[in-house]
Amino acid sequence: MGGASPVEDTDGTSRETVGSVLRACRLLEQFGADRPVITLAELTAASGLNKPTVHRLMTSFVEAGWVHRDGAGAYRIRMPVFAVGAAALAEFDLRTEARPALEDLAARFGDTAFLMVPADAGAVCIDRVEGGKPLVVAGIGIGTVLPYHAAAAPVVMAAFDPAVRQRVLAGDLEAFTEATHVDRAELAAHLDEVRATGIAFSRDDYLGGVSAVAAAVLGRDGALEATISLGGRSEDFTGAEGDQRAAAVAEAARLLSTTVGTRPA
Repeated sequence: MGGASPVEDTDGTSRETVGSVLRACRLLEQFGADRPVITLAELTAASGLNKPTVHRLMTSFVEAGWVHRDGAGAYRIRMPVFAVGAAALAEFDLRTEARPALEDLAARFGDTAFLMVPADAGAVCIDRVEGGKPLVVAGIGIGTVLPYHAAAAPVVMAAFDPAVRQRVLAGDLEAFTEATHVDRAELAAHLDEVRATGIAFSRDDYLGGVSAVAAAVLGRDGALEATISLGGRSEDFTGAEGDQRAAAVAEAARLLSTTVGTRPA
């Protein structure tokens, strides 16, 4: 009998082929504005793949005209890759790009995931995905405008945008619950902490019984673009469960920041 053939999915695609494509994508992801030229050894170390696999995949890219290999053996991205990237960026839409992350967070934790952007009137919710928990954050829907001194996402915006910070600290600080920050000095210290950690937790400060965690989506030069946040029952946002939510939200915001930061100015 002959050797075993590659396993195929229902659409006839070889799993081996899919695996090769994913490994190839992992290699291209290593290139960036801060790392335009990479050696074989560096690609091997950064990707976690073995050296023969990296060499084989990069040779395919060179033959296809997507990558150039110089006389010293280092690789550089060529124009076809930039053309593909430009086509994707031309159709960039923040909601579309963020949607998978929101869906993943909501499904993973059962809470409600939010995408918010800054505006003159406050933090505006432009998308949300509900999870499976019985608590639905009904008070915050698409189009809702939140004050910058309450709830996790608006506070992140105030922490990362100097103009927003100045405006909120100079304005009236309305108390929505007993936990709302209404003391300017305390709020300023809280914003400093959020800026340092990159994460904001809120607990019952806008809606009773509701807590949230948020992280900033940053664009070019670290400018604030949006926030990703997760809100739900306050008891789920403490201890290890709270830490897990914070880590997941931070990672989602970091990945979206990477995409946003590559858009043309």
